[in-house]
Amino acid sequence: MKDGFVKLALASPPLRVADCEYNIGEIVRLALAASEGGAVVALFPELCVTGYSCSDLFFHSALLDAAERAVEVFAKKTAELATLYFLGVPVRLFGKLYNCCAAIFRGKLLALIPKTFLPNYNEFYEARQFTPAPHMTAEVSYAGQLCPFGTKILFEHAALRELIVGAEICEDLWCQTPPSTRHCMAGATLICNISASPESVGKPEYRRDLARMHSARHVCAYAYTSSGPDESTTDLIYSGHAFICEYGTTVAECPPFGGAEITFGEIDVKRLDYERRRLSDFVCERNPDYIYIPFETELSETMLTRRFAKRPFVPEDRGDRDKRCSLILDMQAAALAKRLRHTGAKTAVVGVSGGLDSTLALIVASRALDRLGRPRTDAIGVTMPCFGTGSRTKSNAEKLCRLLGVTFREIPIAKSVAQHLMDIGHDGITPDVTFENAQARERTQVLMDIANQTGGLVVGTGDLSEMALGWSTYNGDHMSMYAVNCSVPKTLVRYLIAYFADTCDSPELSGVLLDILDTPISPELIPSKDGEISQRTEEILGEYELHDFFLYYIIRWGYDPAKTLRIAKLAFAGDYDEKHIENTLKLFIRRFFSQQFKRSCTPDGVKLGTVSLSPRGDWRMPSDASAAAWLSML
Repeated sequence: MKDGFVKLALASPPLRVADCEYNIGEIVRLALAASEGGAVVALFPELCVTGYSCSDLFFHSALLDAAERAVEVFAKKTAELATLYFLGVPVRLFGKLYNCCAAIFRGKLLALIPKTFLPNYNEFYEARQFTPAPHMTAEVSYAGQLCPFGTKILFEHAALRELIVGAEICEDLWCQTPPSTRHCMAGATLICNISASPESVGKPEYRRDLARMHSARHVCAYAYTSSGPDESTTDLIYSGHAFICEYGTTVAECPPFGGAEITFGEIDVKRLDYERRRLSDFVCERNPDYIYIPFETELSETMLTRRFAKRPFVPEDRGDRDKRCSLILDMQAAALAKRLRHTGAKTAVVGVSGGLDSTLALIVASRALDRLGRPRTDAIGVTMPCFGTGSRTKSNAEKLCRLLGVTFREIPIAKSVAQHLMDIGHDGITPDVTFENAQARERTQVLMDIANQTGGLVVGTGDLSEMALGWSTYNGDHMSMYAVNCSVPKTLVRYLIAYFADTCDSPELSGVLLDILDTPISPELIPSKDGEISQRTEEILGEYELHDFFLYYIIRWGYDPAKTLRIAKLAFAGDYDEKHIENTLKLFIRRFFSQQFKRSCTPDGVKLGTVSLSPRGDWRMPSDASAAAWLSML
């Protein structure tokens, strides 16, 4: 449970309809397995003690007495287990029958939570036997114990304060106002749904999407388990469908008829708590009408089985990736088109180096002009060779401009930079920061002057990863008149160019783009040897896929450095040495804090995804903030 990771178990035991003794034996068996697997919370299906499909047998005392004895047996058998269990049982109270979720922890019956909404349509006739949950909470006696009975009950972990658990039953989710909505407003971060949902064509997808979007709306985790094929098949079939959703994504699942008796998965309640704090319009407060029941388990380290994508900004599925790339290119082009139209700019000026970022910016500029119905020659691609420019990148820059149909200009800057270095008393040889930055600032001056000369604006090329690391020259490539790539991380830049290469109708253009993708990332500020690149960014900073991974989890989800390092080691196991990952993370943190002053005065740029470092948008940070607390965690 350290770092907020909580393991859940979703069980669907084999049952015999109306045989409580057999059923509780199977339930206990899986309860033991859930505890041994490290589950903090375990769910069993709706009315699993008796079987859901007992129909009018529910009226009979023989079945109800057997069910109550079975719950007593379960409590005794699990008295030493540090797992919070939810299981379904019919309960008679006050002359009525209720479909209940029994919450049991360390042998104690913590609560009975009745079902609120009873179906009475199509194949469901549950309202024939059961009574909807009453509005009031009462203390009742059941299975030899006293416990609260009602729907306004939550279970809060004594040590991991972010874990607050609520429960509802099957149909409750499908109604207009699920009880879990109130639970989440009262603080619940995990909703457990014990269900007995019969299967039909198309229903699994709808069921999963319903829970997934519910978890997104309420910024919670939603765990669901359902009865399996051992229920009665008189008219229906049950599939044992089980899944865990977390804030709009499915993190674990046993598909319908998957056959798994128990499915494990982890949720991240600290992540949910961070997001709730971040969303100012999220309503959540302790509710005096609720009963909050404490339970406590050891805060041990959860063995993680959930995957952490190496490239969280890039969808793994090719179809989803292509859709995202298409949308992003459209968003970038539409944003730039609006800025060109609004400013009356006659040209879009792009410094083209033959590298990834300037290639993407030039593609966007050409598409923006297409949207405006203007000739692509209104885009001016400017290459400015200097001391470190390689022949490969220079050639690709020229080819790219020609094949995209934009205006190409080559303006060598070596002489002007050398003159400037001489003017300020630099020897013009020592490859120090002055030597490098003089070139970057000269290039920006040339671009700005060409924009003035042609009545245009300078399109920035810097990406999100470079902004995070401060990998730009202040008032050099740091500056532009509109930054189209400022929300695109380096790992995604590659896929956007690859997508454009795959979808453009020019084999020659596609070939140039693929060669650009194959070129090592470099600022090309140090003199090259024989036209080859002598300065490689990732040898200086570390791999961009690591930095983008850190950026996503630290900035988007508020992970602390120790937690980020833990999941990075899992995600990149076998790819990088653990010490290398740790050192790269330290570098990321140091640079992220020290380089905020550059982000505080960046130009306008379009937000594209969930992570943005614009000082006017998603990220506000003082330039003088200390990284000490973050670094100390490593």
